[in-house]
Amino acid sequence: MNKFSLFLLLLSTAFGTAQNAETYFENIRNNEAQLTAFFSQMPKGGDLHHHYSGSVYAEPLIAYAIKNNFYLNLETLEVQPQRGTDGIWESFEMIQKNGALPLYQQKIIEKWSIKDFNGISYPSDKQFFESFGKFEATIKGTFEQGLLELKNRAIKEQVSYIETQLSTIPCDMNTEDLTPYNEELRSLVAKKDEKAVFKALDQLFATFNKREAAKYAANFNTNFVAKMHNDLKIDDAQFTMRYQNFVLRFMEPIDLFKNLVIAFISADNSPLIDGVNIVSPEDGATAMKDYELHMFMYKYCHAKFPKVKYSMHAGELTLGLVQPEELTWHINSAVYTAGANRIGHGVDLAYEKNNYELLRYMAKNKIAIEINLTSNEFILKVKENRHPFTLYKEFGVPIVISTDDAGILRTNLTEQYVLLAKRYPQVSYKDIKEYVYNSIRFAFIEESKVKEQLLEDLDYRFKKFEAQFKQ
Repeated sequence: MNKFSLFLLLLSTAFGTAQNAETYFENIRNNEAQLTAFFSQMPKGGDLHHHYSGSVYAEPLIAYAIKNNFYLNLETLEVQPQRGTDGIWESFEMIQKNGALPLYQQKIIEKWSIKDFNGISYPSDKQFFESFGKFEATIKGTFEQGLLELKNRAIKEQVSYIETQLSTIPCDMNTEDLTPYNEELRSLVAKKDEKAVFKALDQLFATFNKREAAKYAANFNTNFVAKMHNDLKIDDAQFTMRYQNFVLRFMEPIDLFKNLVIAFISADNSPLIDGVNIVSPEDGATAMKDYELHMFMYKYCHAKFPKVKYSMHAGELTLGLVQPEELTWHINSAVYTAGANRIGHGVDLAYEKNNYELLRYMAKNKIAIEINLTSNEFILKVKENRHPFTLYKEFGVPIVISTDDAGILRTNLTEQYVLLAKRYPQVSYKDIKEYVYNSIRFAFIEESKVKEQLLEDLDYRFKKFEAQFKQ
């Protein structure tokens, strides 16, 4: 008898005979250790809201910086391959010679993630978003190592699919002559002149095409994504990965739209790249100012590339973070204007205008919501009954459970299900299975056979998992 079987036997003695997984789940749902053991074994399908750079743990990134003798800013704890010009920089070789390496390793982990964060000395949202820039220089040289780390961890955790936001698409296209369009587009949006906005975007789209936007997309698809994916043999019988392109909300309109067009071209031409997203803090000054313009840009690109699907970070806001009126329309705009296929976070739902109507629309049109419990708790301080999870559930909006940035947040998908079970007693085992299957059903995978195989694999995994609880 193995240890897990013995564990189940002891629990059945304590709680009575466990006739099936659902009964057993209800018996243990108030015990975090037992829930963790349960969900560690349970098949979890896919992780659909997943940022590559935020999902790799800090330790291997630090090891890479040390091995390559990067320079560390002793004040900000940012690393660079060359000595920086601002602040006090020291090479890791010298730090090690001075005997200070263990001290700085600990400090770095605490700045590059939420480890030991006390919630007092620094704003949690800044701690989270600023961490990306501190380790950014290590990402370029560790993609292969990082992807294998994520794959191997997923397999051990019973996760069979990840849809990760891997990297922005490198592009050196010169757009300086197009700068006047920035304020023109903003002015047209302020006037609510959608027709004129689209006319301006048409002109820009034609210009980007003349400047070989497709070349940047093709190079990224072939020489970066496909090469790395195939060389590493990422897909196998146990695991599958696909990639989302993304653009950065803080960029000026012309450069953001240029990157968005290239991202859509890329996704339109590669089965490995199955979607497009938009990231960076939603409450940032440019992000807030240009939010409606961004929605028009997505609507425009969808008309040009109708087969490309996209999820959008929307409503990652809460009361106090922005002015109250700004909480009333972001999810609405992402759904109705941009036409998002999935919504990431959606935390400000309770404040959204006509939120019941919005929920019914999302449910009817199968627009899934990506729930990220640890992320929302840390960044926004929203959890338990302040979180709109129960609203989405009540109205039948398809729900998927995801990690967001497991490396920075020092979490995994198992913990997300533990939190779900502990915080929401109305969630049944049947519900949880539905969320797991949703993570494959609502994945953006283009190849129907791949999705069918993942669903069949889930059937097999659940049958095996649930057999442990039968007499």
